[in-house]
Amino acid sequence: MTLRNILIHPDPRLKKKATPIAAVNDDIRRLADDMLETMYDAPGIGLAAPQIGITERLLVMDCVKDEEATPEPMVLINPEITWSSEALNVYEEGCLSIPEQYAEVERPAEVEVQWTDEKGKQRRERFDGLWATCVQHEIDHLNGKLFIDYLKPLRRQMITRKMQKLKRERARG
Repeated sequence: MTLRNILIHPDPRLKKKATPIAAVNDDIRRLADDMLETMYDAPGIGLAAPQIGITERLLVMDCVKDEEATPEPMVLINPEITWSSEALNVYEEGCLSIPEQYAEVERPAEVEVQWTDEKGKQRRERFDGLWATCVQHEIDHLNGKLFIDYLKPLRRQMITRKMQKLKRERARG
């Protein structure tokens, strides 16, 4: 497994719509393993392929935060939301591509998602709570959308400027 570099906003690759994965093979499984390792190392609860510069419809997530509990890593290939509840939830979201910036985002409280897993098997599951927020946030990445796109323009611009400054500082070393 290999730790991958996580792109920092603004980066044009984060705004591109990812392409469907034609077949689940060893390369895709290796990519998923790398993404899980990268996500856990960051640390985060979700990571989409575009965040590491790969424009394919693949995301990983694990919303188990309790260190005593058993991790529940999930690999979702070509995920699609097939149903959303009318009830909404507000969570304070963050993003590995927008480090140390958080904002409240309103999303459906429950969603049903269908996807292909790393074994090539078709799956369907209903998510709620943090899992629902996370899967919607990561699917947004696959569609070229960031959580800050839900914010008012002024707040979004402020966060973007902070990320530009962070990138300049990192480039200087």
